[in-house]
Amino acid sequence: MIRMEPGELVLGGQAVIEGVMMKGPERFSVAVRKASGEIRVKDFPIVSGRARRALSKMPLLRGVVTMAAMLVIGYRALQYSADEAIEDAEAAERKEKGEPLAEEKKEKKGGNTLAMAGALALALFLGITLFFWLPLLATRGIAALVPELSGRMAFNLVDGVLRVAAFVGYILAISAMKDIRRIFQYHGAEHKVVNAYEKKADLAPEAVKAYSSLHPRCGTSFLLFVMAISIVVFSMIPHDSSLAVKAGMRLLLLPAIAGISYEALRLTARKADSPFFRTIIAPGLLLQRLTTREPDLSQIEVAIASFRRVIPDGETEAGLAE
Repeated sequence: MIRMEPGELVLGGQAVIEGVMMKGPERFSVAVRKASGEIRVKDFPIVSGRARRALSKMPLLRGVVTMAAMLVIGYRALQYSADEAIEDAEAAERKEKGEPLAEEKKEKKGGNTLAMAGALALALFLGITLFFWLPLLATRGIAALVPELSGRMAFNLVDGVLRVAAFVGYILAISAMKDIRRIFQYHGAEHKVVNAYEKKADLAPEAVKAYSSLHPRCGTSFLLFVMAISIVVFSMIPHDSSLAVKAGMRLLLLPAIAGISYEALRLTARKADSPFFRTIIAPGLLLQRLTTREPDLSQIEVAIASFRRVIPDGETEAGLAE
């Protein structure tokens, strides 16, 4: 979920391995469910320099800054949850072999940092390839077969449709995996807690479960904005450019697209009660039905545990910051 500026909607987060990360104005917190049933929570401070605070107030630029910050925070949250999952897996292996359960060795935690960084770098590369470069190649091939689609607007429209189709197909493919389905459940739990908080409801698992697992500020909706806005932005690239130039320009234009998409997400989230903006939000909410699943009470409990740690000082847990 994308976090807005203080004074608007201050809290959001993301699902991680067997847990949830929640981000507040001063810190973010990761809560994970251990194999023993224990909920383990760790807080991380958010350090914001003067330059970043200044950029965060500038339209368009603040979107790029926020996205960069969320990538870093998301990586740290995912790494922590992976460390905890590896610890559980090692403990289960020792138990299966009949070996004594050694005390936790803190120095081993984070030992998978290089592997995690490599995996995320590979995922980023594959994401750009699958959702931006391959559709360009496919559209070029289609335009060669159907000359009517070779015009600038028609070309970019087909390209955009292929990007959305690739994204939806990817989500459908990974949702068949058991581990991903559990992450999608924690994603739903995160949304339910934030929705309950914004309605000033009691943050008890049974009460939170009644709320929606969809939210207009979700990163899934942001990605849909990225794909829609990229159709317009990519149309500004000279149509007679070579395939290599087009691919390179697309990469360079991604920060601009992220900035515009962030502003669009801010606006639609603030105007969610308007019929016009509800229409704009609807496709993103529909797509969230693929990236969220109904969580059980134990998963909601984990999301609440993380959420309680980031509520701004001076607030009640059911109050929304002004």
